[in-house]
Amino acid sequence: MMKRGQKPNSDSRQRARPDMDQKVLDIRRTARVVAGGRRFSFRATVVVGNRNGRVGLGIGKGPSVAEAVEKGVFQAKKQVITIPLSEAKSIPHAVEAKFSAARVILKPARQGRGLVAGGPVRVLADLVGIKNLTAKVLGRTPNKLNNARATMEALKKLKTQNEKRKVITQDKKESTQE
Repeated sequence: MMKRGQKPNSDSRQRARPDMDQKVLDIRRTARVVAGGRRFSFRATVVVGNRNGRVGLGIGKGPSVAEAVEKGVFQAKKQVITIPLSEAKSIPHAVEAKFSAARVILKPARQGRGLVAGGPVRVLADLVGIKNLTAKVLGRTPNKLNNARATMEALKKLKTQNEKRKVITQDKKESTQE
């Protein structure tokens, strides 16, 4: 227990750093009409990641922005996925995905190329720890949530070289048995 006038030691001054970084992707004000007018609430789209191959996307709704962001972070932490990264801090192979009207394509880039991506794709790639990537949003929708979901679908499709080899050998075994 500290006495009056005593300074806290240096250990208690350092705050524990959370294991996941978070970034608010989008905040939207929503309204519902009730007797007497409109009731406003907020929808926050949040991305969490550890910059080392793990990332999650969550949506939170609440009467205030802070509450919506807090709920979004909670949802994102529940939906974290692990991504295989190459030695060049890139993705192992090119991948394309679609969610609703949003379409994205992700391609690996060589060392030193940097993160060539825009919007939600850039935020997700940064928080997952990808340093070299070329990406393009092909869909015409400006909806950040759907673009982020399409990017998450693309990231889920990524496989390491060993996983790809296993799938190919299983397919060959199945075709020879028929």
